[in-house]
Amino acid sequence: MASRRTEPELSSPTMGETLGLSVRALDRARMSRDARFDGKFFIAITSTRIYCRPICPSPHAKRPHVRYYPSAAAAAAAGYRPCLRCRPEAAPGTPAWLGTSAVVRRALRLIDAGFLDHNSIDELAARLGIGSRHLHRLFLRHVGAPPVAMAQTRRLHFAKRLVDETQLPITQIAFAAGFESIRRFNSAFRQTFRRAPRELRRQRSAIRGDEDEVVLRLAFRPPYDWAQVRDFLAHRAVPGIELASECRYVRTARVGRSAALISVYPAEGENALELRVRDAEPAALLHISANARRTFDVASDPALVAAAFRYDPLLAPLVHRHPGLRIAGAWDAFECAVLAVLSQQIGAAEARRLTARLVVRAGCSLDTSTARVKHLFPTPAELAEANLEGLGLTVPQLKALRALAWVVAEGKLDFEAAAADIRATLVALPGIGEWTAQYIALRALGEPDAFPASDRVLRTVAAGGRAPLSASELEMRAEAWRPWRGYAAMHLWRAAMDRS
Repeated sequence: MASRRTEPELSSPTMGETLGLSVRALDRARMSRDARFDGKFFIAITSTRIYCRPICPSPHAKRPHVRYYPSAAAAAAAGYRPCLRCRPEAAPGTPAWLGTSAVVRRALRLIDAGFLDHNSIDELAARLGIGSRHLHRLFLRHVGAPPVAMAQTRRLHFAKRLVDETQLPITQIAFAAGFESIRRFNSAFRQTFRRAPRELRRQRSAIRGDEDEVVLRLAFRPPYDWAQVRDFLAHRAVPGIELASECRYVRTARVGRSAALISVYPAEGENALELRVRDAEPAALLHISANARRTFDVASDPALVAAAFRYDPLLAPLVHRHPGLRIAGAWDAFECAVLAVLSQQIGAAEARRLTARLVVRAGCSLDTSTARVKHLFPTPAELAEANLEGLGLTVPQLKALRALAWVVAEGKLDFEAAAADIRATLVALPGIGEWTAQYIALRALGEPDAFPASDRVLRTVAAGGRAPLSASELEMRAEAWRPWRGYAAMHLWRAAMDRS
């Protein structure tokens, strides 16, 4: 059990930097059980050594026994265990970019992608270009827990969700959560939850889903504009790869050497999306879940973004019209980059048709229950070596696509590198400009401040009925929208769609 000295004071700088709230405000949020604060902070009780979500239905503890933490990992690192009633592992994720430095944002993205499942802290720090001690200090300052605690909490919380929400055998859950042995998994799980995974599973009344499908919940903070995300994805869906209909999004996904069928639905009566995964290896589930969370932007805080645009004459009415707008991401960075390279020259509709032909030529077919989703997008190596003649691609397009495919296949372009490095590599390639680099950063990397200022639709809507602004004029205006320029772009694109 952790000593009292390991706990931050009630007015710790970490808590303030994360939320910008005083202890008195945190007390009010705790007492109100307001769902808008769910996932933004966690409440630890010194008398029970348990930490909870702000919406936990348990009776309120006496004030002297209450401690606040900015993340579940911070509470766990201080010696508290998760509440089995409110399930902190099911809380909406704290945005990785909220109140953190650029280095910590990138580190959190790498951890979420599973970097520490197979690499050390020293290797993570080297990847970020800093020392491991400095990385440790940055994490304690910005998220309240060291990187290894963040990774451990991520694995255990995901394992708890698989125990609660799926029929997977416990052994498969252990490996799906990134543990190398069932003994280490059982030990860590029992230490965290004070129960063995099989004991928790026996306490459940029912299990959803079937043997061939894993069903998980992706919690979000309301409101969530499903129609906006669905329409955005549908307008850019590649035929044969993905399909966005009224109430679901379906796509194929390459998972290691195999393929999976991914479906996402709005969960009825819940502030969550339902993620259904078929034919995936259990070890790939954590990566698939992280990908889905980023693609559907479930970690966003609509209230925070709305407050930033509250007094902007252009964006305030748009936010009022679509308060739950999200950054609709892209499932695969390379796939997004290929589509972006084509879209920058010929528009989205024609780019989709060309990409569909490219997929049939260079990708591979699957046997799926969904007839309209039956192909896998080609890998960079497959696209680099494929014969793309006769598809309707121009010489500049062919040159740009091959250059992009080769730099990714050879490891010269790493989509998990720093956003600035990715942008610099992209714009150095033939046929790829600043618009493409910013668009990829926005959708594939989940950068909330990425902004393709040269986009004609954005320049037209921002002009308010006058002649379109120049890219430089829009850049100057967008300075007032930092660090949420990506959400501003989404609002402007949505406004153009509403008008048409």
